[in-house]
Amino acid sequence: MNLTSSIAAGAVAAMTAFSAHAGNVLVVLSDADHLDLKDGKVYQTGFYLNELMQPVKRLLDAGHSVTFATPAGLAPTVDKSSLDKMYFGGDEAALQAHQALMAQLNITSRSGSPVISLARVAQIGYAHFDAVYIPGGHAPMQDLSHSAELGKLLADFHARGKTTALVCHGPIALLSTLPDARGFVRALEAGAGAQAVPGWTYAGYRLTVISNQEEEQAKGLLGGGTMKFYPQTALELAGARYGSNVAPWTPYVVTDRELITGQNPASALAVADALLARLRQAR
Repeated sequence: MNLTSSIAAGAVAAMTAFSAHAGNVLVVLSDADHLDLKDGKVYQTGFYLNELMQPVKRLLDAGHSVTFATPAGLAPTVDKSSLDKMYFGGDEAALQAHQALMAQLNITSRSGSPVISLARVAQIGYAHFDAVYIPGGHAPMQDLSHSAELGKLLADFHARGKTTALVCHGPIALLSTLPDARGFVRALEAGAGAQAVPGWTYAGYRLTVISNQEEEQAKGLLGGGTMKFYPQTALELAGARYGSNVAPWTPYVVTDRELITGQNPASALAVADALLARLRQAR
């Protein structure tokens, strides 16, 4: 067995093995395979490979159980631009190993994906899960920002002080807990000057998300298109206390109460480490 298949097989075994002390981590992804841009343009996207699989691999290696979910229970899509060794420190073997693990888990399989819907998560019961993790890629901007089902889940985790970790564009999902998340997002998209309303779950929290500066530097990925709004601006308008790194694209993580946020793809491993530390403390 080669190194890649060995890593993947070991991870699956770790996920299915019973451990009285293991945590149950819910990983929430977007159903979307695109992001609607200004002027009717569309960007084909999904989740970033390293932002999902680096934390998932570390969770599985540590013996934790992982459940994958999307709002409608559709198999998520990987952003093809993220299938690059630069997101793995230039290590081609690491890229291939994480791709193999993703394939082994069937996450993106249209016929065999283990992904469940957030309605099913609610049926299982939020209390079953010890933590939630939401990776980025542009897809969360399309649906997680205003998902009512996700808003209920995050509000429950907040009320119970249960670890909530997000990275890159993932923190846009925190808007789903707004009293009128869809209206807030629509105002942002229309450039109508969305205003924060009382009652946001994360008002006053210190957090990070991909910065406006990084969005500007990466807008070439959009093929000439323009995003309707940037997540940093959105979260600041909602009432967050935003923090950023000094040098763009370097790791940066903010922890405030139950919330762990990472700024960009380079922050995924640090977010995973912070999440694992919380799970160890809970044992």
